[in-house]
Amino acid sequence: MVATPSPGATQTPRIPLALPFPQVPGGRFDPSAYVGEAVPFTVTAFREGHDRIGVHVRLFSPGGDESLHRLSALGDGFDRWSTLIVPLEQGVWKFRFEAFADDFTTWQHAADVKISAGVDAALMRESGALLFSRAAKEKSRPAEERRLLERGAVTLRDPAASDETALEVVRYAEIEKSFARRPLASLATVGDEHSLLVERERAGVGAWYEFFPRSEGAVRAEDGTVVSGTFRTAAARLAGVAGMGFDVLYLPPIHPIGERNRKGPNNTLDPKPGDPGSPWAIGGAAGGHDAIHPDLGDLDDFRAFVAEARRHDIEIALDLALQASPDHPWVAEHPEWFTTLPDGSIAYAENPPKKYQDIYPVNFDNDPEGIRAEVLRVVRHWIAQGVNIFRVDNPHTKPLQFWEWLIATVNAESPDVVFLAEAFTRPAPLQGLGMAGFQQSYTYFTWRNTKEELTEFLTGLAHETADFLRPNLFVNTPDILTEYLQYGGRPAYKTRAALAATAAPTYGVYAGYELIENVARPGSEENIDNEKYEYKFRDWAGAEERDESIAPYLRRLNEIRRAHPALAQLRNISFHWTDDDAILVYSKHIDAALSPTGRDDTIIVVANLDPHSARETTVHLDTRIWGVDGAAGETFEVEDLVTGAQWTWGQHNFVRLDAFVEPVHILHVKETR
Repeated sequence: MVATPSPGATQTPRIPLALPFPQVPGGRFDPSAYVGEAVPFTVTAFREGHDRIGVHVRLFSPGGDESLHRLSALGDGFDRWSTLIVPLEQGVWKFRFEAFADDFTTWQHAADVKISAGVDAALMRESGALLFSRAAKEKSRPAEERRLLERGAVTLRDPAASDETALEVVRYAEIEKSFARRPLASLATVGDEHSLLVERERAGVGAWYEFFPRSEGAVRAEDGTVVSGTFRTAAARLAGVAGMGFDVLYLPPIHPIGERNRKGPNNTLDPKPGDPGSPWAIGGAAGGHDAIHPDLGDLDDFRAFVAEARRHDIEIALDLALQASPDHPWVAEHPEWFTTLPDGSIAYAENPPKKYQDIYPVNFDNDPEGIRAEVLRVVRHWIAQGVNIFRVDNPHTKPLQFWEWLIATVNAESPDVVFLAEAFTRPAPLQGLGMAGFQQSYTYFTWRNTKEELTEFLTGLAHETADFLRPNLFVNTPDILTEYLQYGGRPAYKTRAALAATAAPTYGVYAGYELIENVARPGSEENIDNEKYEYKFRDWAGAEERDESIAPYLRRLNEIRRAHPALAQLRNISFHWTDDDAILVYSKHIDAALSPTGRDDTIIVVANLDPHSARETTVHLDTRIWGVDGAAGETFEVEDLVTGAQWTWGQHNFVRLDAFVEPVHILHVKETR
């Protein structure tokens, strides 16, 4: 049976184009990138027989500028073509792929083979002369280029010129460059137009720090009572956060906290007078999501805090937790926004075995329009106070269509607003949130600890989902203290911070990480005496003076990130081989043509994942990535950006990493020779 096209179907183009990237699976959503990101534009293109083709991508910037970029064949056996382009303008870009029969390279390949073999040499020379003469007549070519092609045609036709001389013309680099810039094209195919949303740099690059403002400046009286920190006292901590190199400060909810079912220390159900409760139990007599907890100050204090953060080059990220305490005004004014059980009570939040009796989840099905209007009002309110980043609590427990609508609505009004999804969930909803508009997401990086796990996980983030999912590699949270951190001590804390800071362009830490706060509540992955339910008193400066803090290490990591543009990219990670399963090695490279510095930048990370020992091994590198022929014995200089040590490296290198000294090499390739 012969398949026939359906009525009205478009005929296959002369040179087919397929599988264009960047794209989002399903085609419903546009792929995204951020300003300064090196984006791979890739497509499948082929034609019958052995004649050569060329492929372009034509870009239209948000401002209306048009540019044409030549793709290179990947040589992977799948007819894939690709090029890297760095968009520098925020907004929606349009692009389309164009394929064509490349008459010059088709002739060049045939002429090289046949003239070298003495087969049809005269015919090939005349064919080339005709091709050169045709190109020389194109008025769009510069005069110097046209003269070059005319001279080439004369040489090919010169009976006194040997075939060896003719081959020099066939292989002449300046002629190749001429036709690469302005190919002789026929049988052109123009693909469909696609869109790429390019967002601001902070949507893809940043170092996040989380603290509870009520703990910063809190004072314990002699009788044991605590006076809460305020936005005014918390502002004093901004210099320390900025001094470590963090540029985003994330605040847990800053709203009034409910009294009913308030939690006590360590999530107990018997709070004592003065226990502050969980900030995620939002709402009380002082108001709801648009209000500020009276202990922290008022709206003027918050605006002053935001302004002071900006003076330190820090953006404030505010928690957006769509839930309510039993005392929230929503509960009395809109009981239909919650789920009522058969006994008449309202269902509280659960994540078995965890129970959150102090929190009512919002039911989005009873009054979706009313809920949408209220949440949009709340978000607009905080944008008006200077907030452009929202960390969204548990978005995977709310309808995906709600987030698609909210983010599109907000970004249409305020394109700089960034939403981070705290989505510790299955791959499908996690990726769905990214497709629907979330600029960033938490990931399962926190629980990926072995060489095999990290290689597979980070490869997927860089090469499988990067068109629609940007990871924020938080190393810990108020909810998460992994077994690796509980038992790995200072080496584990340094290793995880180094991996997060170098493997992705956005990462974050929760306050106390620098102090190696690693004691868990028995049977859990949470810190004991958790800050979610009580105040924390920390001596930041004293701990650093006593060498009980890795704040200087975090500071150095962030200095390295800012100095090396290769680390501002997600998609450029390449994994290499080691003889020890506890030693992970990867590199990140950016070519000079794509780098904001105009210079190549290469970072090699070698990490000892065993926090309890010193490990020795041989590291095997694919040095071709940064232009070194290691197989031919070429070497290059590296500098450890943490310790300052320098070595001459090649394709195979001995490494010794003592977890108790420095568990990670962060090496900069200084030069090649």
